[in-house]
Amino acid sequence: MAKETAKELKERLLSKKKNAILRMDDSEVKECDKFCEGYKRFLDVAKTEREAAAEIVRMAKAHGFVEFSAKNRYKAGDKVYSLNREKSVILAVIGKQPIENGVNLVAAHIDSPRLDMKQNPVYEKDEVAYFKTHYYGGIKKYQWPTVPLSLHGVVIRADGSKVTVNIGEDENDPVFCVSDLLPHLADSQYKRPSNQLIKGEELNIMIGSRPFRDDEGSDLVKLNIMLILNEKYGIVEDDLISAELEAVPAFKAKDVGFDRSLVGAYGQDDRVCAYTELMAVLGLKDPDRTAVAILTDKEETGSDGNTGLRSAYLRYFIADLASTFGVKGRDVLRKSRCLSADVNAAFDPTFPDVFEKRNSALLNGGVCVTKYTGSRGKSGTSDASAEFVGEVRRLLDANGVIWQTGELGKVDIGGGGTVAAYIANLDVDTIDVGVPVISMHAPFEITAKADVWAAFRAFEAFVNN
Repeated sequence: MAKETAKELKERLLSKKKNAILRMDDSEVKECDKFCEGYKRFLDVAKTEREAAAEIVRMAKAHGFVEFSAKNRYKAGDKVYSLNREKSVILAVIGKQPIENGVNLVAAHIDSPRLDMKQNPVYEKDEVAYFKTHYYGGIKKYQWPTVPLSLHGVVIRADGSKVTVNIGEDENDPVFCVSDLLPHLADSQYKRPSNQLIKGEELNIMIGSRPFRDDEGSDLVKLNIMLILNEKYGIVEDDLISAELEAVPAFKAKDVGFDRSLVGAYGQDDRVCAYTELMAVLGLKDPDRTAVAILTDKEETGSDGNTGLRSAYLRYFIADLASTFGVKGRDVLRKSRCLSADVNAAFDPTFPDVFEKRNSALLNGGVCVTKYTGSRGKSGTSDASAEFVGEVRRLLDANGVIWQTGELGKVDIGGGGTVAAYIANLDVDTIDVGVPVISMHAPFEITAKADVWAAFRAFEAFVNN
């Protein structure tokens, strides 16, 4: 047998990953770009977890999903959804295999970092009215001043009625803003540590400056603002105690770059994975195994609370679904498998020092398979088994999905967590699969369209498998 040359050995033995665009033909590139137009529309209408949950339910109903009931009996092809407190959603498409063989789970979160209003938010200082905020999730606080903000959420009035708020998204709406010091006067501010360039208590949102004109006294600007809110929404100041109001960037999702290859928008962590898994499950018609899509809340603050995945709502749903077939939920879970659909950090050529490039996800490298998350010594990770990684790898390759691997920065520099650990704790084989993101947690995050498309193809292959 002739001895192989180095060139032949490289071809046979070494990885041949390359840019996704170079691996896609023109028709697939067009399909990718068209898919991302729908993705951008989703980002624009689903800027909070409540809005995302409402839009997901609307889309699910349009695709034939009906509300789940443990009292019903289901058959292959049936489509059901469960809405948890208007903040998290589970979709399921019943498969042909007995449910005791396990289900295919995909899980993404629909909350994103933002500024929440405090319980007593409205105040006036030196004839300017403000909202006091408490930031939600991991943010660089200095990125949020001078960004136009919109206000979203609900207010529960004293009589129990609910008012929905959405101000700043329409072109004719006002927007809101956190101020910052001009550089001419910022010498002392520049001397602060970077994480205190803007302090949490300085993230005060400007909401008005005109006083109530027909009287004298203090807090007339605040009074005028409350009059406007009362006339528009029928609320008084005490109603804000029972409110959930969130400030998010007011701009729309946009193409980025001369070649329009990138998507720039707020909230792509993790609504990029939420949308791609949602579209994969909505398109299911007659799957072999039951497919379950989880679109959850509270990941950015640790997944606690009754709408986060540390709570029991997923376990209860699986138990209720299993009961309709006379099966125990734990027997379903132990034979199930899950793609925890969450983003990873894309290698940023401007800041290469924090990445170990061989094990970092690249823009246009495809969907990222992340064996383990956590920080430093893999703290807080489920660390998928080699067997399950191999199973996912074979599935993606068999379906022509463009994929890569990566972890979140150098070992001793950072890291991060996802919901994977909480699903794995239910005795489910779980691995993270998601889209690489640049400027993660910023008001304007960047993804590559090819990677968004690859994520959809990955979830589509998984739920059809």
